[in-house]
Amino acid sequence: MIFDRIAAALGNCRAAAGDWLDRWYEELPWRARVALGRRGEQIAARYLRRRGWRVIGRNFAAAGAEIDLIALDRAILVFVEVKTRINGETWTPAAAVDARKRERIRRAASVYLRRHRADNRPVRFDVIAISGAGRARRIELLKDSF
Repeated sequence: MIFDRIAAALGNCRAAAGDWLDRWYEELPWRARVALGRRGEQIAARYLRRRGWRVIGRNFAAAGAEIDLIALDRAILVFVEVKTRINGETWTPAAAVDARKRERIRRAASVYLRRHRADNRPVRFDVIAISGAGRARRIELLKDSF
């Protein structure tokens, strides 16, 4: 029991340190050459891995939509939409994924489930909202957002 607490605390410290280093890494001049959306997906994938998730797919396109990340959170298959904003734009993550976009992602997810014969697996749809840049960046994970 005490060892589980210690392991959890060390995992949290590792995740926090990784997030801190990520902010500095993103400020390197050559990182600006990577497109904003692609950079946001890379940041989100690292964020999820640090929290113990397994990223099993990226940019899955089907049914007129693209799913940014597909990950496993324990036994749950999670389809993740990543939204990235750098400038001081005012927006809410819930508003960033409208009903039309949600329906497209659901259709693409059903195609993914059929192709990979995972119809009986529990599924969840999450949104990761990334705002700001460098050390001022904020990452928000909205679990089961639609």
